[in-house]
Amino acid sequence: MKIRIILLAVLSAFIAMPASAQRSSKASAVELSFNYQKQSGAGSNQWAVWIENSEGKVVRTLTVTSFTSKGRGGRRGYTFRPTCAPTWVKNAKAEEMTDGQIDAVTGATPSQSGIQTYTWDFKDADGKDVPAGDYKICFEATLYFNSVILYSGSFSTKDKAGEIKLTSTLTEEDEAHKNMITQVKASIK
Repeated sequence: MKIRIILLAVLSAFIAMPASAQRSSKASAVELSFNYQKQSGAGSNQWAVWIENSEGKVVRTLTVTSFTSKGRGGRRGYTFRPTCAPTWVKNAKAEEMTDGQIDAVTGATPSQSGIQTYTWDFKDADGKDVPAGDYKICFEATLYFNSVILYSGSFSTKDKAGEIKLTSTLTEEDEAHKNMITQVKASIK
């Protein structure tokens, strides 16, 4: 009888915990990192990192480089250079985003080479917790004009800490710019 009472007390305490505390042994964040080597000239140094749900809907953009999203002269970069993170532009429905929404996810292209890291905290674009389930992390980089590489990997909010297996597709080889993005890794924290 005492064991049953203890078990019921432990179970009641667990049920009363907020979802974030219950998740502690499981995923609490997803991190993507890569080594960036700054390239010279136009047509390069552009990327986006985002999260999609199991239906392929973008639930949150972690970052998109400034030229891609804001461009120059009041014209978004992807409108006159369509190879600037084209998958993100399409999937995030960038054309439908307001300037404020674009500003919220835009980051300057780093002026120095080095490791870049982006973390997702299981919140959507409005800062609300996403439902438990399956998601995909996506990272797209424009190496040089038509040379675009897309990395993606699936995971679940129920997964424990560990590496996320990424696959990649490259639209066109570009020998001179192939080292812009290397050492791409994603993991559940």
